[in-house]
Amino acid sequence: MLTKINDIIPVGVRFMLLSALGFALMSACVKYVSVHGIPVFEIVAARALVSLILSYLDVRRKGISIWGNNKKLLLLRGAVGTMALMCVYYAVTALPLAEATILQYVHPVFTALLGVLFLKERIQGATMICIALCLLGLGIMVQPNMSNSITADALPLHSVMIALLGAFGSSIAYVIVRKLSQTEDSSVIIFYFPLVALPISTMLMWQDFVLPSLAITLMLVLVGVFTQVGQYGLTKAMQTQEAGKASGYSYVQIVFSTLLGVMIFNEIPSVWTYLGGGLIVTGALVNVFGKKLIPQKYRRA
Repeated sequence: MLTKINDIIPVGVRFMLLSALGFALMSACVKYVSVHGIPVFEIVAARALVSLILSYLDVRRKGISIWGNNKKLLLLRGAVGTMALMCVYYAVTALPLAEATILQYVHPVFTALLGVLFLKERIQGATMICIALCLLGLGIMVQPNMSNSITADALPLHSVMIALLGAFGSSIAYVIVRKLSQTEDSSVIIFYFPLVALPISTMLMWQDFVLPSLAITLMLVLVGVFTQVGQYGLTKAMQTQEAGKASGYSYVQIVFSTLLGVMIFNEIPSVWTYLGGGLIVTGALVNVFGKKLIPQKYRRA
């Protein structure tokens, strides 16, 4: 039976599906505790505390220094990641789960532009198609806001902008991680994220702290636990499967988030979400698999 499963679903794909489920459950927990009155900064602090403990144990297990080599760049990655995380969590609390998750996947647009500006990379044909489809999909998703009469399908524009800011911050963090991966162990890079996020979020939440009940405290802990599950699955998937193939399956997170939104929060995506989200996902997948889909003569060097 296990052999048949391995033949049908490669181990790398299974790890990526685990990662997608972990991150979707994390988002659902974030939304759940926010509905019960926990502020965003407090949620970030709770996640950072759990992640810091688990990440520290992982680094010590490997027997390596927790401080790394390029401390300035590690701290910058932590600061940028913290900003992005706060924006993403705010979007999860203010938007339906499906829409908040879809907007996170606009990040290839920002990553491509950052690559041109800072890494002197050229944009390939597949990436240009990705950018066009993502922007078109984004326009369709916010289309109800542009009409003369705002409908029930309209998304709050300020929340959409914060979600996009989170995607932009994630892209910056991704570019920094690419640079750090040349000199730093992955566990050290992960450790610095909560190391920076915890003091920043603690200072920001101090005046608005809400004492959670035992049940909500458990949910806050699960935010951190599911984050680690997502990161573990992502790391293992990249180690056991070709990166492009593995990352293509990460978009299943949108499906998981949509189902959780419907089942837990009674969130029914609008037709604009399906149309716009479909274009964004298609664009992102073209960016992942573009080198195989686009003939050689149409690619840019």
